[in-house]
Amino acid sequence: MTFSDSSIVVDGVSKCFQIFDKPGDRLRQMFHRKRKFFREFWALRDISFRIAPGETVGIVGRNGSGKSTLLQMICGTLATTTGNIQVKGRVGALLELGSGFNPEFTGRENVYMSAAILGLSREETAHRFDDIVAFADLAEFIDQPVKTYSSGMAVRLAFAVQSQIDPDILIVDEALAVGDARFQAKCFDRLKRLKESGTSILLVTHSSDQIVNHCTRAILLDSGRLVMEDEPRAVVNRYMDLLFGRDREAAEKSAPELIVSGTTEHGTDRLPLSLSDDVFAQKAAYNHHEYRWGDGAASILDFSLEADGRPDPRFVTSGQIMRLRLSVRFNQEVVRPIFGVTIKTKEGITVAGTNSELLSSEVHTHGLGAGGSAVVVEMNFKCTLATGDYFISLGVASRAEESIVPHDRRYDAVHFSVAPALTFYGLTDLDMTMAVSQVHAS
Repeated sequence: MTFSDSSIVVDGVSKCFQIFDKPGDRLRQMFHRKRKFFREFWALRDISFRIAPGETVGIVGRNGSGKSTLLQMICGTLATTTGNIQVKGRVGALLELGSGFNPEFTGRENVYMSAAILGLSREETAHRFDDIVAFADLAEFIDQPVKTYSSGMAVRLAFAVQSQIDPDILIVDEALAVGDARFQAKCFDRLKRLKESGTSILLVTHSSDQIVNHCTRAILLDSGRLVMEDEPRAVVNRYMDLLFGRDREAAEKSAPELIVSGTTEHGTDRLPLSLSDDVFAQKAAYNHHEYRWGDGAASILDFSLEADGRPDPRFVTSGQIMRLRLSVRFNQEVVRPIFGVTIKTKEGITVAGTNSELLSSEVHTHGLGAGGSAVVVEMNFKCTLATGDYFISLGVASRAEESIVPHDRRYDAVHFSVAPALTFYGLTDLDMTMAVSQVHAS
């Protein structure tokens, strides 16, 4: 891909900051060029990638990985130390709340000021002004000083300005996280239309669902380096590995109702579960493209799936009762384990999920988790899903103060299909009723 085919080209970019331990060292450096009074901090090292027109690319990484520094350099507000960045077209950017608004100016004045900075004439801004205000839903407050706005109001106005100018490139850095659900839905609909019109979008977010659902490609940064560039789901999985400090190879070695049994017996079911060997991948409903990680303190060994008592169903009919059982072995002592389950569509949209901690009044895990012991977890739910393919993710974790420690997580591990439904459409059956009454006009 040449530059003529790209909206953004980042070529071998690195950024080094000078860190002074004392304020006086900065002054000393001005007069002693041959001596260093600072430490070097490389926020980015040798980053290269290209983005084509109409692409939506997500950037993920832990705090301090260099995401915001990279975006600032693409926007031109920060210079590179080495390497080059080429940007083709008008850039709209939401790098922080307010996005350059003057808090003393009114919303109206800030709209005209921001639009002028982005290259619009006063006449062009006036032509789009009503659409900007309507999108931000701030008609009542548009003539009030921005300093009186809440953070949500400020970001709504900022996004409205940046997106309504039809930029060639739009950069969004976590700004949408402060918006409510309705505004976020409106924003992503606008992003979709911008993408269809050829706008390149760079989206930085900690939401893995947003990356999978809205991006065509994703980039993972860690410690200032580009670790991975691939399709969104693969990058998000690798990001989870980094986030929880465990790689996939090590893990592989080692809205339902949940019922947890502390027995180590196989049970009297016609579908006994292994409590010693990992035979998970031998089951008919197993998805060979699952993604697995964890610290190995526990292992999910086996599972069984039934629909109205029928084992290993090829298709499930909406309305049937699903029964999912899994066996878990504790390789080390785990204090009060948490068992979780999530059901997603093949597009990665979460339909339902829960865990034993959320259901603490119904599921009791005290006394479980001794090293060398095993448990069977049973999940029962009514399948009210629409036609399609669904994937079940399973997990065992525990809590260390405020953080969750994953011991074994098997993402998209179990697959099942729902047969065509005859009485509804959408994602799920809400058991909706309808009544029509004839009314005689007087």
